[in-house]
Amino acid sequence: MIQDRRIDAGKGFDWGRTSQDYAKYRDIYPEEFYQKIIEHGLCTKGQQVLDLGTGTGVLPRNLYRYGACFVGSDLSEEQIEQARRLAAENGQEISFVVSSAETAPFPDNSFDVITACQCFFYFDHAVALPRIAAMLRPGGKLAILYMAWLPEEDPIAGASEELVLRYNPVWTGAGETRRPIAIPKEAEGLFAVEESVLFDLQVPFTRESWAGRIKACRGIGASLRPEEIAAFEKEHQALLRQIAPESFLVRHYAAMTVLRVLK
Repeated sequence: MIQDRRIDAGKGFDWGRTSQDYAKYRDIYPEEFYQKIIEHGLCTKGQQVLDLGTGTGVLPRNLYRYGACFVGSDLSEEQIEQARRLAAENGQEISFVVSSAETAPFPDNSFDVITACQCFFYFDHAVALPRIAAMLRPGGKLAILYMAWLPEEDPIAGASEELVLRYNPVWTGAGETRRPIAIPKEAEGLFAVEESVLFDLQVPFTRESWAGRIKACRGIGASLRPEEIAAFEKEHQALLRQIAPESFLVRHYAAMTVLRVLK
C-alpha cells in the first residue's frame, strides 16, 4: 500500500490489487508513442536499459523488437508477476525485479538508458534521482514519459472521469491538460534537459477495453473496496452503453522529457 500526501489526499492505493486488469487493459500506447522514443535514439540495439516503475512491463515488451537489453523493476510483486508471464508468453528474454526506484539494486554505471513511464511523479526525487544518476553510464539518458486522456476535449473521457470522482472524490488524476513534464529541483547538478516534447494521440478502444482501462486506474481498482469497484463497474458500463459506440477513439496527449546525466 502506497500513501503519499501529494496524491489523492494521502488515500492509500496498491497497484497489486489491479495487476490482472492492468495486464489486460493498460497496454494501450499507440505505435507513435514508441516511435518518439526510438527517434530520439533511446532503447535501441546495443543499449542496456532499465525501466523503472515497469508495472506489467508494457514499455520493455513493446520496445523489445528494437534490440535493447531490458531490465524492468517495480515495487509491486503482483505487477512483476504479470510482467514475467506476459514476456514469457511472447518469448521475450526480459529480466524483471521487485524494487522501488529509490532502492534499485544495480551497480553504478550499469545502464545507457533509464526510462520512467507513468511513474516519475511517484518517486521520492531526493533519493531516486541520485540513484538513477549513479546507475547511468557517462552520457547516459533518463527518459521520463507520460500519457493521459484529455477530459475537457473528449466527451467519453470526461463522462468517465466524472463518474470516477463520484466514487473517489479525492482522486487527483482528474482534469489533465497538456503540460510538459515537471523536472524537480533535485535534478539540478545531476542532469541536463536534452529535449522535451508534447504531442497528441488518438487511442482506440472498445467499450470493454475502455471500461477495463478506467477500472485499472489508481482512482478505482487500486484504491476502492471490492464492493465499491463492482458498483462503479456496473454504473460505468451502463453509462458507456448510452454515450459510446462499440468502438471509438479517445483523445490523449503524451509528454516526453529526456535528461542527460552530468558525469
